[in-house]
Amino acid sequence: MKKYHGAFIKNEREVGCLREANRMVANILDAVGDMVAPGLPTMRLEELARDMCADYKVKPAFLGYCGYPFAVCCSVNEQVVHGFPSARLLQEGDIVSIDMGVVFEGFVGDAARTYPVGQVSDEARRLMRVTEESLYVGIEKARAGNDVYDIGAAVQDYVEAAGFNVVRRFVGHGVGAKMHEKPEVPNFRPGMHGLTLQNGMVIAIEPMVTAGTYEVDILDDKWTAVTRDGQWAAHFEHSVAITPEGPRILSISDRGLNRHTIDG
Repeated sequence: MKKYHGAFIKNEREVGCLREANRMVANILDAVGDMVAPGLPTMRLEELARDMCADYKVKPAFLGYCGYPFAVCCSVNEQVVHGFPSARLLQEGDIVSIDMGVVFEGFVGDAARTYPVGQVSDEARRLMRVTEESLYVGIEKARAGNDVYDIGAAVQDYVEAAGFNVVRRFVGHGVGAKMHEKPEVPNFRPGMHGLTLQNGMVIAIEPMVTAGTYEVDILDDKWTAVTRDGQWAAHFEHSVAITPEGPRILSISDRGLNRHTIDG
């Protein structure tokens, strides 16, 4: 790997490893989505993810990372990110965000989705839809020669036009041999110039969108981030390679690239 202002430029083999790691993550997220249902303990999603990692013979990337005790981040309703799976039962009308990563041949796959639990309100479905759509709006800006902050500007404009807000405390990031590499990829407009994107970079773009304030608090477990006003949040993430042909989404499952919450 070469470096460009602190960011790693991956070669074809390295991008291939990242694609395979992300394919596994996407397959796990597909299986999680199939399992999500009212009455399910969220720990079952953790168990499923660990079982699939064992089948793939890969290590869960999050487990033990900076002391994080689980393989998945499982965040329900007002929980934005980094929620713990537990004995909590999902309820009809909830939404649940699952963030997942694996390590394959030394490279990290990282992706996230938010799922409806049974029948959800129109507003909850719109929150998920806008968040997912904003991810693809951001991905469209992930092109060589663009400023990395063009991604966040596009996400912020799209989200705020829909009446929602984007979290500032957590951002996307480069991904490769480490889960968090340069550059940081905000989901908002920082008000300055960032790194110019180069072919061979791989970045994780992950809008975290709230129905109310974008301010968050961290619970006593030192991990779970919740909205300060208790309103709900959604989270979608893809790992994306910057290529001469444009952005290439790596976190595509064997089922293909599905829009998981957008109606139709």
